Amino acid sequence: MSIFGRIFAAAAFAALALGVPFAAQAERITVTHWGVLMYGAPYAVAIEKGYYKEVGLDIDGVLTSKGGGTTMRNVMAAEMPYGEVALAAVIAAMNQGIELKIVHTGVRTAGEILWVTTPDSGINSVKDLAGKKVAFTSPKSVTDMLLTMVLDKHQIKSEAISAGGIGSGLTMLDQGGVVAAPVMDPIWSKVHEKYKPVFAVADELPPMVQTVGVTTVEFAKNNPDKIRALTAARKKGVEFVYSNPEEAAKIVAKHYEIDEALALRAIKNLSELKYWSDGSFEYEGMDNMVKGLQIIGEVDGPVNWSEIVDESFVK
Repeated sequence: MSIFGRIFAAAAFAALALGVPFAAQAERITVTHWGVLMYGAPYAVAIEKGYYKEVGLDIDGVLTSKGGGTTMRNVMAAEMPYGEVALAAVIAAMNQGIELKIVHTGVRTAGEILWVTTPDSGINSVKDLAGKKVAFTSPKSVTDMLLTMVLDKHQIKSEAISAGGIGSGLTMLDQGGVVAAPVMDPIWSKVHEKYKPVFAVADELPPMVQTVGVTTVEFAKNNPDKIRALTAARKKGVEFVYSNPEEAAKIVAKHYEIDEALALRAIKNLSELKYWSDGSFEYEGMDNMVKGLQIIGEVDGPVNWSEIVDESFVK
């Protein structure tokens, strides 16, 4: 059983939260890697600018985790079972029998992830990684999948090393334990002067939908107007990030407790990739992610999106 499978087998009790009614008091949404990675920027804007209040919602904060099955479990156990979660975690939950609906696209690409090296390493391209030790974060992670796909594309073999995280990978790189390691914004914006890129996923692979908005089947059925309101507020937050990067950076810096200049650099980098979706479904990008998950053994066969996607909440 995969790591996601073990998580969901142990978390079946969370199904008790499937039918939470529309609450009157302030509520929280769930966003994977909130405060660490940039998935949550539109939500920070939507909270700060009052977009949730405009659509009749009182959202006063964000629940989060380090991703994967933990974030999915948080969604199911929350008073309001809605959140932005890795597509891989949603598929894993559904494979365990959890009845969910994907209600919008979140982050539409993994193109922001890149592998970097030290300036004096002599590594300048993917081809130079042949026979070398290269870091990824953890087994069956997105970085494991992407590194495998890029190496396969170039028909080269490297010794892939599980570092345990982005920071750990960079430490291994600094100490000479590997010749390249993955990084992404906002971390890349912070350390870009220290390392040089080896390859960017955006240059090597087609777009892959990373995250999606998800809720339970029961909650979607009983609260359709609320899901539409949540989706509309997030869409407005996405539009603001793209059109007002400087102000958006101030907001993200406040909510993430990071440097404003760092937030602005990250937003500009990601805006070039059209990183945040307005919510519209991009089935090719979703299929591309599934193909990658098949490579690392997280998915068997194609996914029938018509059974798990509800497009009615996206305007």
